[in-house]
Amino acid sequence: MPKRILIVDDEPLIVKGLKYSLEQDGYETDSAADGEEAVNKFFAGQYDLVLLDVMLPKIDGIEVCQRIRERSNVSIIMLTAKGDDMDKILGLEYGADDYMTKPFNILEVKARIRTIFRRTAMMQRESGQRVITVRDMQLNVNNRSVTVAGREVNLTAKEFDLLHLFVTNRGKVFSRENLLETIWKYDYLGDLRTVDVHIRRLREKIEKVPSQPEYIFTKWGVGYYFTDKD
Repeated sequence: MPKRILIVDDEPLIVKGLKYSLEQDGYETDSAADGEEAVNKFFAGQYDLVLLDVMLPKIDGIEVCQRIRERSNVSIIMLTAKGDDMDKILGLEYGADDYMTKPFNILEVKARIRTIFRRTAMMQRESGQRVITVRDMQLNVNNRSVTVAGREVNLTAKEFDLLHLFVTNRGKVFSRENLLETIWKYDYLGDLRTVDVHIRRLREKIEKVPSQPEYIFTKWGVGYYFTDKD
C-alpha cells in the first residue's frame, strides 16, 4: 500500500508543487487549506505523515499539531517561515518530529520523508529482542510501544527512536551532534536545541520526576546517556 501524506498549507502553489512531486514518487496525497479542515480530514482518514504549515487560517499549525498528537503518534513535519525559531521550538514542544524552513528544496523534503519512512519500516522489521525491560520500563520493538510501571506512554516517532537508541546502548554517552546524525540522518545546520527539546519532552513522559531523572542522564559538557543499571 502506498504511503498517504496529508499536506496542510494555505498557499496553493506550495500545495500543488508538493502534491505533484510526492505523487511522482508513488505517494498518495491529500490536502487541507486551513487548520480546521486539517483536523477534520486527519481524524476522518488514515495518513502516514503530515506536512503541516505553522501559519494557517482558523486554527494555527501549532494547535493542529497538538490536537493530532493527543490521539496519534503519526509523523509530523512542520513548515515554518525563515527565521521563526520560536515556531520551530513550539512545534517540537507540541509533538512535531521535524521541521523545515521555507523556502525549502523539494528534494530535501522528499529525503526527510524517506528517512522517516525507512526508519519506521526498519524498526517494524527488527527481528532482535521484541521486548526490552529496564526496571519498570518495557519497550516493545515490534509495535513501538512503551510502558512505565504498567502505564502506557504515548511517544512520537522521534521520541521512540531516541529511547530505543539509548536503551540498546546503555551507559554510552551520545553528544547532541551524534544524536542528530544517528536519529535525524541529516545536517540541522547546527541547531542543537532540537535534541534538547526532544530529550526534555521524553523525560517528561518516562521519568517520575523529570528534573531528577532515573533513566536519561546528562553528561555535562558532553551529551546524554541512558542508565546502565537494570
